[in-house]
Amino acid sequence: MSRLHRPAGTLADGDDPVLLTARDAGWSYAGLRVLRLPAGAPRTIHTGEYEAFVLPLGGGCTVRVDGESFELTGRKTVFARVTDFVYVPREAEVELVSRTGAQIALPMARCERRLSAKYGAAEDVPVEVRGAGRATRQVTNFGTPGTWEHADKLNACELITPDGNWSSYPPHKHDEASECEVVNEEIYYFRIAGRDAITPSREGFGMHRTYTTDGELEENVAVRDGDVFLIPRGYHGPCVAAPGYPMYYLNVLAGPAPERSMAFCDDPAHGWVRDTWISTAPDPRCPVTGHRGRVC
Repeated sequence: MSRLHRPAGTLADGDDPVLLTARDAGWSYAGLRVLRLPAGAPRTIHTGEYEAFVLPLGGGCTVRVDGESFELTGRKTVFARVTDFVYVPREAEVELVSRTGAQIALPMARCERRLSAKYGAAEDVPVEVRGAGRATRQVTNFGTPGTWEHADKLNACELITPDGNWSSYPPHKHDEASECEVVNEEIYYFRIAGRDAITPSREGFGMHRTYTTDGELEENVAVRDGDVFLIPRGYHGPCVAAPGYPMYYLNVLAGPAPERSMAFCDDPAHGWVRDTWISTAPDPRCPVTGHRGRVC
């Protein structure tokens, strides 16, 4: 088994689907938790040295932190709509409770500054259609620099790739400080929709590639619903959604740069593909979702 590919269940912590700290990943900054909240049962977590987003994947919840209370409407699934979210700081005690039950992602980053908690409304989240043709995908920029500035180290966004399409393409990297990129550790958390294109299912699958030009990394893996993939360095992409099975992934990025950035460099062997998008129509299935629900 690949040391970078963590299939669903291998990072489980009791009933929680994912517990991945920076130390578990073998690096310094980025982490991810996915919590399962039973209906009506309060859950308390401590952020420690991590800042985090409270991001509903399915269902909604109340978030109580630092004497404030935030109501998250959430969503049925990640393929149903863009969700609202809450930023929570390091060294915080956070209480979560869901009336009907929920699954909640906590993309997180080790940081130094302690900021205040803050609510992010779904209607304020920019939805970008990126690429063209079969490389068209939706990028939901809820926690990215330039869109969300209330974070110390943490960057996060969501992608939805219609079935049969490619995303994270051309392949790109961000493992050194240069004129075009900054150093970021990155986590991919995959959800794969089943035949109804809305409900996550282990029936479907997609493909993911990560590699280095020196051949030290050459990972070409099938990913299924709930899988995690770690990107310590190297070019990554494409992520390919198999026909019949739309693909979602949550990207979590963090690194040592003094200012948050998601700058990257394309693999020069494939960067020319971007130029072809000017004369190629985007896939009309994108955007897939917005804050009001499904668009297509």
